[in-house]
Amino acid sequence: MAQEPGRRHADRTSRVAGTGEPAHPYGFDRRLPWAVVPTVPVPVEAGDGATYAPLLTQGEQVDVLERLDSVLRNISELRKEVEELRNSLQHLAAEIVGEVRSHLEETQKVTRRRRFPFPRERSDSTGSSSIYFTASSGAANTDDGESEGGYTTANAESDYDRESERESEEGEDEVSCETVRTARRDSLDLVNEDETHLILDSSLEEGLGQLLQQADRLHNGGEQEKREGFQLLLNNKLAYADQKDFLWRLARAHSDMYEITEDMDEKRSYATDGKEEMEIALQKWDQSGECHQWYAVLCGQLSEHESIQKRIQTGYIFKEHIDKAIELKPEDPKSYYLLGRWCYQISHLGWLEKKTAAALFEAPPTATVQDALQNFLQAEELSPGFSKAGRVYIAKCYRDLGNNSAAALWMNLASELPVHTKEDAESERELEEMRSVWEE
Repeated sequence: MAQEPGRRHADRTSRVAGTGEPAHPYGFDRRLPWAVVPTVPVPVEAGDGATYAPLLTQGEQVDVLERLDSVLRNISELRKEVEELRNSLQHLAAEIVGEVRSHLEETQKVTRRRRFPFPRERSDSTGSSSIYFTASSGAANTDDGESEGGYTTANAESDYDRESERESEEGEDEVSCETVRTARRDSLDLVNEDETHLILDSSLEEGLGQLLQQADRLHNGGEQEKREGFQLLLNNKLAYADQKDFLWRLARAHSDMYEITEDMDEKRSYATDGKEEMEIALQKWDQSGECHQWYAVLCGQLSEHESIQKRIQTGYIFKEHIDKAIELKPEDPKSYYLLGRWCYQISHLGWLEKKTAAALFEAPPTATVQDALQNFLQAEELSPGFSKAGRVYIAKCYRDLGNNSAAALWMNLASELPVHTKEDAESERELEEMRSVWEE
């Protein structure tokens, strides 16, 4: 029976031309230790004396390698150009935001000037006076500078002249009225956090308070309420983007949308946008516990869509900002709950994750189940029944530590809490799985 061509080719010991060495059975030239040289197979009918000729000469191979190296250099340069373009776009976006804020500031100044209920007429008479606020409709007394209602007045040729003088020559013409409080700013960068409430009009400040209360109420509701809260904050971002309490709630709303959205691309988009909001906020309000807390939450959510290496790196960032949030606001149970989650996950890292962490960092993250339990119990102490998931984790910690009676107690306590959110529903499923395992 005739042997198969492939087997005859493999069994034959062909010779490389000019060397007497046996040719590689798969057509590779072994004369070049630094490269694998493809060769042309010779038909079987050529006989045992046939040789294999390389497709490329040594010089051609060197030329190919040089071209590949050039391609790699071009790719590296292209990456640098893309990074520079990205930075330029970010800078342009920051300039646009600054211009919008300046426009809002000027609009607010004009609104304040137009807010006075009395007409202002230019007059050269020394008896004319401008009354900012009056307690009665009595005439102004120009001798002592006070109205009949007892409120201080300020004399000038006109309100517009005085407004201009006060803005251009600060301190030269002080208004003596104690009930009139005006604030002037040239840019948002010149105003610190404590002075912000003096800049907003009373109507805007009141509107912000109502907006934040409504946002908190919607955040504590179901999925539809969370969507409405997110849209509410998004619609008011232009007016309140320079307010700390508004920004961290907007980031929280992004986190809510991440939780209730099913599409993976949308989840990543919400987490990325919310994280960027908090990065901007932390540049101005580094001493805000809420800003650090929600920055950590969004970092953790975003890391769920990244590699093991990136997740481990994000773990350090998460821990750093949660620790800072606890330092700034130690009475917030959510921060202890989040830290407990982090400790529990670190204590249950798999073999591959531990090896990756050890290879990447000199001091990989460490935490025990006992550490996680202490943080969960602290959250429960600060706010009993704060979280159904928190009680489930307490039960899991006691189970892992071998205290089954305590685990059963906390499972029952967790069952008493109602199911309102998706996290609550997941916790309820975990309880059912734990019960089924124990029953077996």
